[in-house]
Amino acid sequence: MPPEADGIVRAMPVVLRIERDPLPGRTPLLEAAATAALAVCLDPRSQEGGEWHDVVLPWVDGRIRKIARRARGAHWRAVQELPGVTVGIDGAEARALLPGPVDDVPKVVSRLQIGGTELEPDEPGAAPDGAPLVLLNPHVAMTVGKAAAQVGHATMILGAVRGWPVAEPADVPRCAVRTPAPGEWDRLFADLAGGAPELVAVRDAGFTEVDPGTVTCLAR
Repeated sequence: MPPEADGIVRAMPVVLRIERDPLPGRTPLLEAAATAALAVCLDPRSQEGGEWHDVVLPWVDGRIRKIARRARGAHWRAVQELPGVTVGIDGAEARALLPGPVDDVPKVVSRLQIGGTELEPDEPGAAPDGAPLVLLNPHVAMTVGKAAAQVGHATMILGAVRGWPVAEPADVPRCAVRTPAPGEWDRLFADLAGGAPELVAVRDAGFTEVDPGTVTCLAR
């Protein structure tokens, strides 16, 4: 990962709660991650004059990298002590922590891993009416950790485009995540190329899992 102008590579850790039993649903976990990442950015503490502002601003102004990790049991309880926002959706939980230098991660986070973690695809049904919607690219295979980072990017971009107001975590809109049929994705991607104003896209830098420039998800 290339550094920013100040020579620092920053990333937001997104911790996914994945207990051995029961396993969370894949879609609710991704929705929790997407909502938590947005909640950190909209939090009053991240705004000018807030206690998180000087940490969040240089990350938002640069490359909004995220690194997903898994935690269970005592490790999950330990990350609750770090600054961030936890979101729970349908029995799944994710905590987005404050971004920071990737070479100076708290030990309680650095010992967490994500490699080898996968959850079975599920069938969540239709997205709730009016919910911010993130659509994962059905042509691209992504692990749950990679997908969690991408949907977090998408909600942040969508929030910036829509100009969502500052909000306490409990007031941040629950974000929906779905994987459309390939034909629907292709139609929406064509709409994006045609300048559809309601759509935003996440193009991956290609450091992990996918080729550089891949559109991993759309949001509206």
